Amino acid sequence: MTVSAPGGLFDALGDPVRRYVLEFLAAGEQPAGGIVDAVRQRTPISQPGVSQHLKVLRDAGLVSVRADGNRRLYALDPQGLDAAQAWLARLADPMRQFAQPLDALATEVARGKRARRVTAAERPAEQRPGGDARSA
Repeated sequence: MTVSAPGGLFDALGDPVRRYVLEFLAAGEQPAGGIVDAVRQRTPISQPGVSQHLKVLRDAGLVSVRADGNRRLYALDPQGLDAAQAWLARLADPMRQFAQPLDALATEVARGKRARRVTAAERPAEQRPGGDARSA
C-alpha cells in the first residue's frame, strides 16, 4: 500500500524559514507585518521573500489568512495540521487502518461461537457429542 502525503505539505515544511513561521504562528494569529519582522530578525530576507513563504504555507493548507481592514492576519490552519498528523500516524502505525474492521470481525466470530454453543445446548442429549440416549 502506498501512502501519499497531502499535496505540497512536506515540501512546504522542508524549508527552515517556513518551519519558523509555523512555530511563530503557534502562539496565535499574527499580522503579516509581525511575521515579516520576526523572520527578518532571524535571517536576512526581504518582505517579498517572506510573503512568498507565506503563500507556499497557504497553498499547502498549513496556514490561513483573513483580511482585517488593510491588514492580513495569518494563523495556523488546523485542517492542514491534522492532515499532516494523520499522514504521519499512518506511517508510524500502518495497521491502524485495519483496527476497526478487525474489531468488527472479532465481534462476529464471538457471536458465531455463542450461537453454536446455544444451538448445541438445545440439542437432545443423544445428539450431543459423547451423549448417550441411555444416560438421559
